[in-house]
Amino acid sequence: MFETIVALATPPAKSALAIIRMSGDDCFKVVSNIFTKDLTKVKEKGIHYGYIKEGEKNIDQVVLLTYVAPHSFTGENSVEIITHGSMLIVNQIIAALLKNGARMATNGEFSSRAFLNGKIDLVQAEAINDMINATTIEAKDLSMVSLTGETSKVFKPIKDKIGEILSHIEVNIDYPEYEDIEETSKEEILQKCGEIIGNIEDLIKDGEKNRMYRDGIKIAIVGKPNVGKSSLLNALIKEDKAIVTAIPGTTRDVVEGDFNLAGVPVHLYDTAGIRESNDVIEQIGIDKAKKAVENADLVLFIVDETGIDNEMYSLIKNQKHIIVNNKADIISKKENGSLYISAKNNDVAPLLEKIKEELNIGEVVIKPTFNNTRQLGILKQMVFYLKNAIDDTNNNQPIDLISVSIMAAYNCALDLLGQNNKNDLTDEIFSRFCVGK
Repeated sequence: MFETIVALATPPAKSALAIIRMSGDDCFKVVSNIFTKDLTKVKEKGIHYGYIKEGEKNIDQVVLLTYVAPHSFTGENSVEIITHGSMLIVNQIIAALLKNGARMATNGEFSSRAFLNGKIDLVQAEAINDMINATTIEAKDLSMVSLTGETSKVFKPIKDKIGEILSHIEVNIDYPEYEDIEETSKEEILQKCGEIIGNIEDLIKDGEKNRMYRDGIKIAIVGKPNVGKSSLLNALIKEDKAIVTAIPGTTRDVVEGDFNLAGVPVHLYDTAGIRESNDVIEQIGIDKAKKAVENADLVLFIVDETGIDNEMYSLIKNQKHIIVNNKADIISKKENGSLYISAKNNDVAPLLEKIKEELNIGEVVIKPTFNNTRQLGILKQMVFYLKNAIDDTNNNQPIDLISVSIMAAYNCALDLLGQNNKNDLTDEIFSRFCVGK
């Protein structure tokens, strides 16, 4: 029996309406203690209009939505209280519910209960959080595919194939005396493991490609002072965020900005001009600039009519980078094959196309993919164990030893969907969620 939990499901700010969520076996009883109607006899989903009361005093006029187990998001009896969107009212109602037996929900506890009650698997649960945190339509659409269960459906045949190999091996090991049992041949293990590895590697490839739509990409803008780095950041994010002056060393800290490039969230870092400086504050900014370069997925090395500073270029040449010639409006002689823009005049279209080319950003294909660190890490583990099984088979190892690696791959498959009993892992995942979700 789960305790009745309560939390605000809408943002904690003044609004037209607010929604308070409850879930638990006793939630109808708890809310009936402060509502003008008795909901303890509710047998099906319904809408109820009345007042939330504290003693004889009305707190607010509300609409209640009741969901009877198992026909709710959590799989438990659940109530949603739609109240006026004053935080004063919200806090009064929650306080009244707490007095009558509810407790405050922890981060992600509603989704955690949905998972524990078999309403969703772990991939779907993670998709909920990804939906909430999506900053582009493409990222949201990819999460929606997983939320509907399509991604898990694509993976289930892979898990079942591994289970089939294991079951055949186990029968051969446990019942060798039965002659009518089909013996699992090493050729069969090689063939099936190879096919499964191919299927998993396709999922990894798609996931790595689509991961940028979920996590975004980091781009550092570097160069000498006064080459137009801050002007470029302003042009790309289409707002005057970074201060632009003709004075070298104006940018002393890393200035951040975000924009959407073909559905990919781009996190920009405008850095201090890298040069020798005795100014302590400017030097801190230069050190931060160097760190931003190390952490970037792509570096935009900005140069002007004075050309490339070779010493500075040596700092970024081993990173994925694009050399960008700025101030094209005043450069008379242009070299073929070089990239020219004018950040001051917002002429940055050629650079955007080059970034898409460099990072292989194309039209996103919305299909089932695993694209977070946990999921991709588990898929790679599965490939590792299955390759071990192939190596052991080729080395004529005993069948029971080969099965150890295949069993490890199968356990990974269970972990991916959350079907192994690992409460410490699932607790950590749900702790990243919002309270009320």
